[in-house]
Order: sequence, then structure tokens, then C-alpha cells
Amino acid sequence: MKLRKDFYTRADVVQVAQDLLGKYLYTNHGGILTGGMIVETEAYSGTNDKACHAHMNRRTQRTEIMYHEGGVAYVYLVYGMYNLFNIITNVEGSADAVLVRAIEPTEGIEEMLLRRNMLTPKPNLTAGPGVLSIALGIDRRHYGEPLTGDTIWIEEGIDVPAEGIAIGPRVGIDYAGDDALLPWRFWLKGNKWVSRKK
Repeated sequence: MKLRKDFYTRADVVQVAQDLLGKYLYTNHGGILTGGMIVETEAYSGTNDKACHAHMNRRTQRTEIMYHEGGVAYVYLVYGMYNLFNIITNVEGSADAVLVRAIEPTEGIEEMLLRRNMLTPKPNLTAGPGVLSIALGIDRRHYGEPLTGDTIWIEEGIDVPAEGIAIGPRVGIDYAGDDALLPWRFWLKGNKWVSRKK
């Protein structure tokens, strides 16, 4: 069953990021279904988070979607080559988002291998936000895509107990000063599909 909009519009982005673990992320492009279980996320808060693109109410063509009501996709380019898939949360105007960093692939693995130009499934197929988007066929065309539709969506999954969740600082945001140390990265303990911190 697809997650309803009220899952995304909750006020606590850190809680939403944790609750997404164990849920299933799917894409459907031209009838080709790919997806898997979310095993790693990061929370970003529009209020008082220097790592957030919308920090200090920054509004640009890129960040505008962050101010929408939760339940839509925010996809942006990094390093000129990787599209990163984020989920907008909270109510309109809040600019909170969860970055999906890794999934454990379960559906359409052959198609994911083709998209990633790989022969056999290994963790680097979908472990990391850039390669995850390639495997799932997500790019900036999906900026603003509703997550309650039939192109990108998230379904109920397994209940992950608190003791099964590892918590640590987010990756690659040293520019954020003290906020880089916030324990807002969450992943499933012992899961081989979690990205390796560089």
C-alpha cells in the first residue's frame, strides 16, 4: 500500500527520515518497475540547518519545490553528474527534506544493472544517492513529481525497531559547521546495501 500524503506532511523531518527505513521505494518508467527497501536516509531542516539548501529562507529556482507541501520529489544535480532524490516533508513553506541515500534492491534488478552498466548485483548498485538515482531512472525531469502517483512512490514495508537503526552525522556537508555534526543520518544496522562513508 502506498504511503499517504499525511505521512510526508508531518512536522518532524528527523522522525520521517527514520520512519522511511524499511519502506519500499519504487519507480515506473514506461511500464518498467524498479525498486527496493530504503536502508539509509538523511534529514534536512529548512529551519536552523546550515546544510539545508533552503537555509535562511533561500529561495532559488532549484530550491522552490522545497517550500511546497510534503509528498513531492526534490531532485538536484551534484558534481555535474549525479541526480539526488529527496522527499519534501512538512507543511507548505517549511522547506524540510529527506535525502534517500541507499536502497536494498528487490524489484527490476536486471533493469537496474543495465542502467548502471553492471553485470552482477553488488552493493554499489544502489548504495549511495547518486547511483541509486541512476538505478531507479530518477533525474531532474522528476523534480516536483508527486509521490502519491504512479511514477515514483513509496509503499509500506517492514517495521524497524529502534535498536535496528544506526545513527550518525550526515555525509559530505563539512561546509555546514556545527550542523555537520547533527546526528541526522539513519541506516539499518548490518545492512550491506548501506553506502560507505567516504
